[in-house]
Amino acid sequence: MKISSSKLIPVLVTVFLVGSLVLLYFLNQDFQTFANEGWTVLTSENKSKIQAWISDLSFLGPVIILAGFIIQMFAFVIPSWLLIVVSILAYGPWKGSALALSGVLLASVIAYAIGNYLSDYTLQKLIGKKSEQKMKHYLDRYGFWLIAIFRLAPFLSNDTISFVAGLSTIRFRKFITATALGITPLIGFVGYIGESTERLKSGLMWASIISLIGFGIYVWWDQQKSGNHSG
Repeated sequence: MKISSSKLIPVLVTVFLVGSLVLLYFLNQDFQTFANEGWTVLTSENKSKIQAWISDLSFLGPVIILAGFIIQMFAFVIPSWLLIVVSILAYGPWKGSALALSGVLLASVIAYAIGNYLSDYTLQKLIGKKSEQKMKHYLDRYGFWLIAIFRLAPFLSNDTISFVAGLSTIRFRKFITATALGITPLIGFVGYIGESTERLKSGLMWASIISLIGFGIYVWWDQQKSGNHSG
């Protein structure tokens, strides 16, 4: 299947930027030291240490956090909820929440745009044919609420749903509204329990479980309703 070169431009640009950072990490000792220090501090869950490190970065602090939300689309070892926690610990509940919301929306827009430019064939190579087709089917049928649930459930693949949404029939305005609707309560939830590691882990787990159960009940009800109408 031939893929239009114009449709690959956003993908190639993104891969180039991420690849450049990876090469810079391995080829530049100063950048590697800075990146390692940042990773150690930002994952330490030490509020004062994170605030001190971020404040030393001045205006670059929010830029680095926003860049982190974009990079984590491809670096699956970095969960988006961790960046939400870092944003809130570094800038407080209000500014941090606003920064986290901006980061999630920015990454979602980019992922949607990439998915919109990708072909089915390319996306299937990236995430697997069965996963792509199944997710696309559910998006076409339950698009808005499926996206909202994926945002609300922190352990689901937020970025995969954004890529596939770009290929589905769901319009961008509906996609971004569902994203905001789902991620906003999660950010508020993380802001409330984020300073306690144990509460955070158990809280995120319960948020995912409750979201999935609720969506499962909705799908079951919808199928029952469709079956009754067809009968």
